[in-house]
Amino acid sequence: MIIISVGTLLPAEIWTTATNYESVMEKSADAVHLEDVQALGANLAEISHDGKPVWEQRQTYGPAGIRGLATSKYVLAAAAFSTLGGMLFGYDQGVMAITLTMDQFLTQFPEISSTAVGASFNKGLMTAMIELGAFFGAMNCGWIADKFSRKWSLFIASIIFIVGSVLQTAAVNFEMLIIARLIGGFGVGMCACLAPMYISEIAPPEIRGTLLVIQELSIVTGIVIAFYITYATRHIQSHWSWRGPFLIQMFPALCLCVGVVFLPYSPRWLWGQDRDEESLKTLSRLRGVPETDSRVQQEWYEIRSEVAYRREIEQEKYPHLQDGTVSSTIKLQANNWADTWRGRNWRRTQVGVGLMFFQQFVGINALIYYSPTLFKTMGLDYEMQLTMSGVLNICQVIACLWALWGMDRFGRRQLLLYGGVCMFIAHFIIAILVGLYHDSWPTHSTEGWVATAMLLFFMLSFGATWGPIPWAMPAEVFPSSIRAKGCAQATMSNWGNNFIIGLITPPMIEGIGFGTYVFTSGFSQICLLGSLFCSKGFDLLSQ
Repeated sequence: MIIISVGTLLPAEIWTTATNYESVMEKSADAVHLEDVQALGANLAEISHDGKPVWEQRQTYGPAGIRGLATSKYVLAAAAFSTLGGMLFGYDQGVMAITLTMDQFLTQFPEISSTAVGASFNKGLMTAMIELGAFFGAMNCGWIADKFSRKWSLFIASIIFIVGSVLQTAAVNFEMLIIARLIGGFGVGMCACLAPMYISEIAPPEIRGTLLVIQELSIVTGIVIAFYITYATRHIQSHWSWRGPFLIQMFPALCLCVGVVFLPYSPRWLWGQDRDEESLKTLSRLRGVPETDSRVQQEWYEIRSEVAYRREIEQEKYPHLQDGTVSSTIKLQANNWADTWRGRNWRRTQVGVGLMFFQQFVGINALIYYSPTLFKTMGLDYEMQLTMSGVLNICQVIACLWALWGMDRFGRRQLLLYGGVCMFIAHFIIAILVGLYHDSWPTHSTEGWVATAMLLFFMLSFGATWGPIPWAMPAEVFPSSIRAKGCAQATMSNWGNNFIIGLITPPMIEGIGFGTYVFTSGFSQICLLGSLFCSKGFDLLSQ
């Protein structure tokens, strides 16, 4: 029997453009049989018009990038609506930036007032609790998404977030606020994991990257909306100056709860549940063409082949865990989690987890949560601190809008490389200026504005590169059989590292000042190495 090494079927970089069925051939972590490849090609040829395998004649649904959105309006609407969960997280980030400076809020929770013992730690803990909750939400997202579907899992996540928001709005002491943010974070973590996963499974390959940018765009839109809501309510002379913004964050979650009813199922999830005809009908509706259209038939056949083959592999690998008992189901789930780190999958997991790690340690959420404090280190007065914080958030929206056009045009790897270089330059210059002039800004206002400009430059660079791409990549690199768990681990990395950053930033600013920027500039430089593992041209069935 002739054996073909998987390394000869896939390029060294597993995430470069590949034929649609090279992953389907991956019967084991190390090799596949030539007979399997030939049989697969013969079956695929059955639905082709000229006897050639379908992977040699993929037909597109329309142009790539932004132009392709016009031909996929239904998919665009479903994708945009599913990312309301991202807006929940962005809203929380934006609302905290000014809330942490409100006298009414500090009076209600004196534990984070500057005069309290351990105020820096308490401020970081309170801010970071939503990330800790999100970590556990992402941890449980995989099995929930596989069991209840992607769309109904979004409903569950929204309900959990609403409960947390109600408790946060009604908080009367520091402990209640901490618990409320932990609960709300659980829902945020699920939403952040589910939306990219859902989008990747309903989107045509030509516009998948563009649609996945919507997740980051939704986050930054939430940041801007929340920032200016709190900017407007900060002068209210009662506890509603901060309770009001906390209350408003429930409305996107309520909209998501209601709207989920109208979202289509993922065709891949439906086929995995043996709902074959419904899978075809849903795919046809998503693509806006009849079920008999050759492109729909081709894509449906690809989904069927990939899911069926993955199921066969699972049955061969774990035949003793197929009896459906609770014990076997738990063991099978544990093995599926472990599969994300086995064979060729460990590199996919490294990409997802690693990109999220560096996304956080370049300092983005420290900048968003504590931007007024950071602008204070550059010599700006209170009103200008808030004004520039708003400008900073708008810069991220502008950059993210550019990414809608640029991601598929320039490719992930190239954008990450450029982004890493630009972020390093910005942090490095800021570190020098803050280190030299932190105690003499009144006589060095020009240097202060240069540092401010570098912070805006950092945000533009991040928003166009390291902001959207780490959210898009995990949903693209994992095969459907482990996509839920792979995306969950990547999102867990985001929230776990986000929690650490939120916790340590206030003590760092207070203790080492300009060293905070040295710290983030170092990680901006290191993240360039991670960029070498990413490129454009993913196909969900090429992994």
